[in-house]
Amino acid sequence: METSEAIVNRRSIRKFKSDPVPDEHVTALIEAARLAPSGCNAQPWRFKIVKDLKTRNKLAEAAYNQSFIAQAPVVIVCCADVSGYIEGSSSGIQDLGKIGAVEDEIVNIICANINETKKMEINEIGPRIAVNVAIAVEHMVLRALDFNLGTCWIRALEEDKVKEIFNWDENIYVVALLPLGFPAEEPVPRTRLKLEDLLL
Repeated sequence: METSEAIVNRRSIRKFKSDPVPDEHVTALIEAARLAPSGCNAQPWRFKIVKDLKTRNKLAEAAYNQSFIAQAPVVIVCCADVSGYIEGSSSGIQDLGKIGAVEDEIVNIICANINETKKMEINEIGPRIAVNVAIAVEHMVLRALDFNLGTCWIRALEEDKVKEIFNWDENIYVVALLPLGFPAEEPVPRTRLKLEDLLL
């Protein structure tokens, strides 16, 4: 499948078959996420793969009782590692400077920004770095189509409740849930803005 085809055919799936998702397919999705770009190559994404029904039910409850989440055979909890982001950004931008990919002035600016970020409250940093995780999640969403799998971005959730399920500390920022499975529906394409409406 061409990338353009995957982009056109992707749908948010909210009805899943009960068929299990092969482990190798899940691994391939995580590998796609691993290869995503991130600011300063910080790679702050972290993933929890959930298959057991009890935990899937808890995740559905933490997402305002969206029951279809628990019906998916797999739910990937997509997170940002805050301290990993800070450490990764610092070493990543210096590496880019050493190979000449980024000018010294930009390295200095970004290092200064990282030092300012370190002074912020940890709950302020999470939303700032979520965009990096979002890129990785979209890699998974598109790769899933190679295996005829459906996904659905879930951002409507109570982060504290999700973290409580896994006993995560404040260093882990929950970005999204990604229910995953073989679709039991074929949603029609939803309305999109015209191309000319997007251009400023």
